[in-house]
Amino acid sequence: MKYVDEFRQQSLARRLASAIAAEVEPDRRYHLMEFCGGHTHAIFRYGVQDLMPDNVRFVHGPGCPVCVLPIGRIDNAIHLVEAQDVILCTYGDLLRVPAGGKKSLLKVKAAGGDVRMVYSTQDALRIAHEHPGRQVVFFAIGFETTTPPTAVAIKQAQAERLENFSVFCNHVLTPAAIQNILESPEVRELGGVSIDGFFGPSHVSSVIGSRPYEFFAEEYQKPVVIAGFEPLDVMQSALMLVRQINAGRHEVENEYTRVVTREGNLKAQRLVAEVLELRRSFEWRGLGMVPYSALRIKQAYAQFDAEQRFEIPASKAEDVKGCECPAILRGAKRPSDCQLFGTLCTPENPMGSCMVSSEGACAAYWSYGRFRRPATSPDAAA
Repeated sequence: MKYVDEFRQQSLARRLASAIAAEVEPDRRYHLMEFCGGHTHAIFRYGVQDLMPDNVRFVHGPGCPVCVLPIGRIDNAIHLVEAQDVILCTYGDLLRVPAGGKKSLLKVKAAGGDVRMVYSTQDALRIAHEHPGRQVVFFAIGFETTTPPTAVAIKQAQAERLENFSVFCNHVLTPAAIQNILESPEVRELGGVSIDGFFGPSHVSSVIGSRPYEFFAEEYQKPVVIAGFEPLDVMQSALMLVRQINAGRHEVENEYTRVVTREGNLKAQRLVAEVLELRRSFEWRGLGMVPYSALRIKQAYAQFDAEQRFEIPASKAEDVKGCECPAILRGAKRPSDCQLFGTLCTPENPMGSCMVSSEGACAAYWSYGRFRRPATSPDAAA
């Protein structure tokens, strides 16, 4: 573990903290948004915010695909189980996300629905092979990082003529969301707080490279630094952003050079382009409808598209009353600003996706004791 420890050295962290403190301008405030939940957890787990000067603030963005998935899409998945009698395969985090009508996939499973947690697309394909008389739907979700495995599964199903397998595709694209945050008037100001720079996501950038961020760095004049997940990665990236902001530069810089290149993983990109294509628009929780921000299955592979194989009614459910997840996902509020946080909403009884997902901002606040409140049972709260 020596290699990892090198990115967590206390002495280097102190030197970086001193360098940042020396670089910041006292009469200026720096609002730096981390888009990826992995960065949010690194910031809290290692106390990175505590090492920053008072005028440097981390703004927590969308975080993870589970957090930004609208409730209506979970209702769609529940419909597939209850009305279409499919075997629904999905990742663990999605099981507990509250949907409409006080349901969740976990509650549907408890009521007898055939919902199965899987660790990979290959698990879903195996289940389809084991149950040839049942329709198996893989609930695909994720940013660009998990999109190539979905494309592989679709191609494999076609090659194996696996007629009882299909994919409910909910893959979303990071650059489009960042652009939406920068472009939308109701999001850009974040309740009076502007965004001065971005930490580019790590795993996503290993697939797409740093090139896609260059357009909006130039167009919106906001610096972007691709950052690794270790605390020293985040601190070094913060220093790089502060220097760009002070110099009036708006470039894409890559701190995570040990993994990310400008071009990214070209083989994975070609695979995704072969199987999937852009949707004209897609709803993000907290951001609304975002144009060209998600992927769908191409017509050549339509037989493996659950949205074409089954009748799935349009569904638009409302968030739990009082839940601030939409505002938290935009960076407009912090988890501690939500009246439900730490009272009615805890990891054992989550009210919103930001607490359900292990990468959500609320889960990070709770896990590392940030602004924690004593838990209150629903009966006591009433």
